[in-house]
Amino acid sequence: MRKSLVLCVTPVLLTLLAQAARIPAGTGVNVRLGQSISSDKARSGDTWSGTLADDVAASGRVVARRGDPVLGKVVDAKASGRLSGRADIELQLTSINGSPVVSSTVGSTGSGHKGRNAKAIGGGAAAGAIIGAIAGGGKGAAIGAGAGGAAGTAGAAATGKKDVKFPVETILTFTIR
Repeated sequence: MRKSLVLCVTPVLLTLLAQAARIPAGTGVNVRLGQSISSDKARSGDTWSGTLADDVAASGRVVARRGDPVLGKVVDAKASGRLSGRADIELQLTSINGSPVVSSTVGSTGSGHKGRNAKAIGGGAAAGAIIGAIAGGGKGAAIGAGAGGAAGTAGAAATGKKDVKFPVETILTFTIR
């Protein structure tokens, strides 16, 4: 009985050992995300899952197949501010098929707020000045410019978040270290 158990388990163990073969440093690994990850919700240390988008080969042998499970972690995540601050998110691959790996990070940084905010605030001030000048002359223009600038600032603050997101099914390429 024991001998037949050993004969049955040995091929399974050899297969697992072959899959756990070390993936050489510099190998690119394409991963398909299993969920969306965004800078406004993710926190440093969060885990994520996905699957291999392509086979991974080492020394001429396939050590992990397309569709095999992978895990990773969020290394850094920073949500965008309303009027300033760029969103940032960095991901790292931590295991392939349950075998630990160390990889490079893949990330994205959001765009800045400066140009957009200046247009919203300046446009609001200009529109307010024109309306104020028509309604009340010079004094009205000054009041209108202030009110328009305030409205532009409020609009920029209300709509200003520029977070970054990796949607589900996004393919990311990590490099094994």
